[in-house]
Amino acid sequence: MIAAAFFLTLMAVLIVCAAPSPTTRQTPGGRRLLDGYSTKITFARDPDVSLWEVSVKPPGIDGGDPIDTNTMHNVSWRTMAARALKTLTESTFTAAYDPDCYNQLLQLVNVYDTLTVRFPDGSTLAFYGFLRQFDPNDNTEGEMPTATVTFQPTNYDYTNAVEAAPVLTSVAGT
Repeated sequence: MIAAAFFLTLMAVLIVCAAPSPTTRQTPGGRRLLDGYSTKITFARDPDVSLWEVSVKPPGIDGGDPIDTNTMHNVSWRTMAARALKTLTESTFTAAYDPDCYNQLLQLVNVYDTLTVRFPDGSTLAFYGFLRQFDPNDNTEGEMPTATVTFQPTNYDYTNAVEAAPVLTSVAGT
């Protein structure tokens, strides 16, 4: 009787725990960007802020660290689960600047805003966030002065007090 119960339990585990099967990679749809020129950032509160983008690192997407689901019943492998929430990660860009931008940036730092990343193909990624930091790089003879600008997505619409996902607007053909 005990052997039969053990066998049925083992069979149930084997049925539930099917091995993963490989999937063949397919050709991606859409079209890839061929050149990073010209990617630009817009702050809705000051769309003509005196910053000229030199290089842009758009925000990424982060699912967060895995959740440890190990128990004393694990036999051979540590197990984990994916988190439910996602993060639109901070972004930076290097920009040439007019010293007058200090007055403009004082009105933008830590102020909730809509930010837009415009990709070279014309697609846009709009999201809620704020300018977190303007950090001038060393001024050197023979080089254009630049600054590193950091902005933080919040994924939160403070006007309407609701969570808000970023909005990607693709152009035709993507």
